[in-house]
Amino acid sequence: MSAAFTKTPGWLDWYRNPSRPAFRLPAGTVDTHCHVFGPGDTFPYAPERKYTPCDASAAQLFALRDHLGVSRNVIVQATCHGADNSAMLDAVQASGGRARGIATVRPDISDAELRRLDAAGVRGVRFNFLKRLVDTAPTEDLATIAARIAPLGWHVVLYFEAADLGDLEDFFTALPTPLVIDHMGRPDVGLPADGPEFGRFLRFVERGDVWVKVTCPERLTATGPAALDGEPHPYRDVVPFARRMIEEFPDAVIWGTDWPHPNLKSHMPDDGLLVDFVPQVAVTAEQRQKLLVDNPMRLYWPGEAG
Repeated sequence: MSAAFTKTPGWLDWYRNPSRPAFRLPAGTVDTHCHVFGPGDTFPYAPERKYTPCDASAAQLFALRDHLGVSRNVIVQATCHGADNSAMLDAVQASGGRARGIATVRPDISDAELRRLDAAGVRGVRFNFLKRLVDTAPTEDLATIAARIAPLGWHVVLYFEAADLGDLEDFFTALPTPLVIDHMGRPDVGLPADGPEFGRFLRFVERGDVWVKVTCPERLTATGPAALDGEPHPYRDVVPFARRMIEEFPDAVIWGTDWPHPNLKSHMPDDGLLVDFVPQVAVTAEQRQKLLVDNPMRLYWPGEAG
């Protein structure tokens, strides 16, 4: 990392020696949620950032892609880079057509710049509603930007916590774009998967034109990554939520690693084990094909075969 940047105290670096997954991903698998950080001496981190990460380059992302058996990536703009999409765009362009991008843009972005981003492979914008990462809910900016990107056929990626959905869902469903929800809307996995909170989220998805990332068990878990009490699989408390999501909306779910796993506090996951989590929640070959290949290809590479 450049000497100009000092990592946030206590920052957990990504795991550099992931295991090789026991589960073999189907041909054409898309990792729909990953990031690049810097490198900071080439792509400086934003002055207004809430955290300073370790570097995580495009080359390192693509090495992980190949190690895990992933075919394509969707690279989501990291909040530490603000609205400077240079690092993300560089990674998309370096992929040889095997990546798409999700950008962060401001309401005053020009039409010419939107067209440039579209030509470069950007297919959506992301908005963060986590109160610990944003100063105010960006509803006004999101409404303006959604109207600007709708003619391009882009979508809006939303990051929020389950407890906040009640205040936001009417606003979200009025947006003129498809919606993609990060990490199953961050359910509280200490509550039952068939309870009212997760049920509300499922009813929100049921309204239509909503896609859901079945991602980040390492962020949602309370039991953690270790196998416990004879249960052979990690993140067991997340399994009922992910299974229900996939069973009820098999054509609207997508998957990703979240590499390099920003802002984790308890542990840094082994990306090989995150792949091995997939067959625990997508229990049939048909479910796995839709989750990993067919659905993300339809969303990000329409008309192309996986």
